[in-house]
Amino acid sequence: MLASSEFGAFGLPILGRSHSDPRRMIEKPEMPMRSAVVAPSDEVRYAALAARVASEPASFPHVRALARGEGTSPAAVAALLIRHGHLEPPAWLRRRRCRAAAGLLIDTRLSIPDIAAATGFADEAAFREQFLAETRMPPEDYRRLGASNAFRLRLPGRYRVQDVLAYHGRDPASPSERVQERRLLKAITFGDRPAVLEIELAGRNAQCHVHGRSRPSPARMREAHAIAVRLLGLTADVRAFEARARRDPMLAPLVARRPGLHLPLTASVFDALCWAIIGQQINLAFACALRREILALAGSPIGDLIAHPTPARLAALDAATLRRRRFSRSKAEYLLDTAAAVAAGRFDPERLSERSAVEVEATFTSLRGIGTWTARYVMMRGVGFADAAPVGDVALAAALARCIGRSERPAADEVERLMQPFSPYRSLATFHLWASLRDET
Repeated sequence: MLASSEFGAFGLPILGRSHSDPRRMIEKPEMPMRSAVVAPSDEVRYAALAARVASEPASFPHVRALARGEGTSPAAVAALLIRHGHLEPPAWLRRRRCRAAAGLLIDTRLSIPDIAAATGFADEAAFREQFLAETRMPPEDYRRLGASNAFRLRLPGRYRVQDVLAYHGRDPASPSERVQERRLLKAITFGDRPAVLEIELAGRNAQCHVHGRSRPSPARMREAHAIAVRLLGLTADVRAFEARARRDPMLAPLVARRPGLHLPLTASVFDALCWAIIGQQINLAFACALRREILALAGSPIGDLIAHPTPARLAALDAATLRRRRFSRSKAEYLLDTAAAVAAGRFDPERLSERSAVEVEATFTSLRGIGTWTARYVMMRGVGFADAAPVGDVALAAALARCIGRSERPAADEVERLMQPFSPYRSLATFHLWASLRDET
């Protein structure tokens, strides 16, 4: 999730400096109100649980503590977190503790041990290990973001550089990104200002530089860090997925062919949303060509690249202009309606990762022209949810048919059933299944 000027890189409110107890320095978000008569929905329960953990991360060291706070069983809490957060409890708690710690690193001068204690880590060593896994940076480096226009990410073991670069280079003619050997140049926007994020992949490191018309602020560098982590597919727990997949007869051989495969995300959720709408019912080459049209019409030039249009710039276009650029009437209308909804503040796609996945899917499918496939594709590629299976995807159905030895593709309801055993890792499972279509029989 991208950070705004008043939010840290993990979407946490910037914290005040007036408290003395580090355990009280986590700003408490407003809790959802509960009815005295009607039992709260799972979405409300999930939001309330997330709010409690955000306000007091040290009070919830494990799922049993979460269950006690909910007055329910650990199994019931785990089911809630998987369905709405797309993560198992240890990973869900780790992510929230790391986000709380990032806020303290940004806004306080607390020592690393004090931050570890304030955010519920067992000790400093555990904090360092888990913070590195979540952000790909040691806490000291994260705190220094903004001291220059550069930062370094540490890549996990067996990281498959070429697979990630192949995704970003899928359109060699794109003016928005460029792949040069082991380097990715990506045009991005900070607010409405374009910049170029350069990522050089060498060994176990990704060296990142931000190039713009002025030196980026610390807040903008934290945004750039979040974007780089997304682009490199470093948001998902690949190790946990692979441990599970090796026990599954369908996924085990696929993962064995591509250990260390990561799922790269788009630079922003809005980018993924536009790409998914553009890509409906057409092939990849035509989708890339239509994307280049909106970049030319409404993108923001920076050097010889063009950043993806902001919602306001895209919404300012009209359907007739897009029709002249080979968009169908319905595709033009769906794209412009969605951009207008975001520009008008009906919802903020960049803030969806903290909400219930069930609620997010309903938000997307309430938009004109967006069905289950589009919603889940954006949840997987844009928002970064770990358990989104884009049911209705032709390639996914074809890969499943190949794995189970069938000549005909399964229907959408059967795809849903076949993907269920891979929960809560259906996003990575989908990526491996897609990749398997390139394998020789």
